[in-house]
Amino acid sequence: MIINNNISALNTHRQMGVNQAGSQNSMEKLASGLRINRAGDDAAGLAISEKMRAQVRGLDQAARNSQDGISMIQTAEGALQETHSILQRMRELATQAANDTNVEVDRNEIQKEMNQLTSEINRIGNTTEFNTQKLINGDKKDNSTSAVATGAAATLDQSAASAPNRTLTIAVDGATGVAIEVSDTNFASADDLAADVQAKIDGSSLAGKVTVTNNDGKLEFTATSKGETSTLSIAGTADGTLGITDSAVTATGDAATTSGLQFQIGANENQSLTLEISDMRANALGLTGTGTTFTTATNVTDGTNADGVESALDVSSHENAANAITVINDAIERVSAERSMLGATQNRLEHTISNLNNSSENLQAAESRIRDVDMAREVMEMTKNNILSQASQAMLAQANQAPQAVLQLLG
Repeated sequence: MIINNNISALNTHRQMGVNQAGSQNSMEKLASGLRINRAGDDAAGLAISEKMRAQVRGLDQAARNSQDGISMIQTAEGALQETHSILQRMRELATQAANDTNVEVDRNEIQKEMNQLTSEINRIGNTTEFNTQKLINGDKKDNSTSAVATGAAATLDQSAASAPNRTLTIAVDGATGVAIEVSDTNFASADDLAADVQAKIDGSSLAGKVTVTNNDGKLEFTATSKGETSTLSIAGTADGTLGITDSAVTATGDAATTSGLQFQIGANENQSLTLEISDMRANALGLTGTGTTFTTATNVTDGTNADGVESALDVSSHENAANAITVINDAIERVSAERSMLGATQNRLEHTISNLNNSSENLQAAESRIRDVDMAREVMEMTKNNILSQASQAMLAQANQAPQAVLQLLG
């Protein structure tokens, strides 16, 4: 019999520790409601569930973004609704002024209202805002350009038998200019010259960004990102050959960026919706300008003060008033088209919100299956561990009593 090392007691103590740790682990899960409270609980499950959590929160925020987008669209569309009402009244006035039962003084009074209504269209366009952002003054319309041949024109004509090389420095989409050296060989046709320049472009970092063609005796450069073009002039001699004789020409381009609205409607990069809102002020609608269609006085304001800045449609005669009817009709159609576009985008965003909410719900369910604890199962596990802990405590007491049997040998 051994008393220095009570192996039974040691084994029972170890088992009791295991059972108590299991009980504590079960209580932690039951208290938090989570199966994974730390990486050690399930390392792979933690990584997967955290990624899902990020997606769920991104989808939820994207749904809120879409709702904010709808609110912005409704603000712009509401303003254009009033613009429509004004245009209908202006058309009514133009129709009235076109009738020769009116004398000059009558038409003068009609002109006054036309001026004020046109100024109000300007005021609506200049002051309609959402979160301090102006919506229908043209700021939310992509007005950027990507012309790729600005500056001095390249005059191409016959020179000496061996003309010096010439360089075109081309930049597009905001990139650093790329030097394209055109060979000193004279070309029999503008098509051959365009082909040579295109070959040099295709061999540079501008490949795929700029195309060059001969367009009626001109080199036409097209920025493929925007589809906009610009040209360099070509001139030849009687023998029909072409060469480059002038100094280097710089062809530059603006960045092909948009100033429209970008709505982030997804949880990840490149999941956005672009919305452009046109300028809906009087000049953009064709209601102000210069010429016989308009008055000679600057009787239209920007709507924020009393200073005249533009000339309104002239209704002082039958001919001008009748012409004004057509102009106003065109303006009504433009506003209708813009409102229709805004309404279509709003409907799209409503479907976007439904889809985002559905995706978030399904992803949340998947994350729950990984991260959340099955309460019933964990209660069962804790009950088992508690019983085993109590049993191990009883067995430890028995194991501690066993060495006392040695005392009986001592008499």
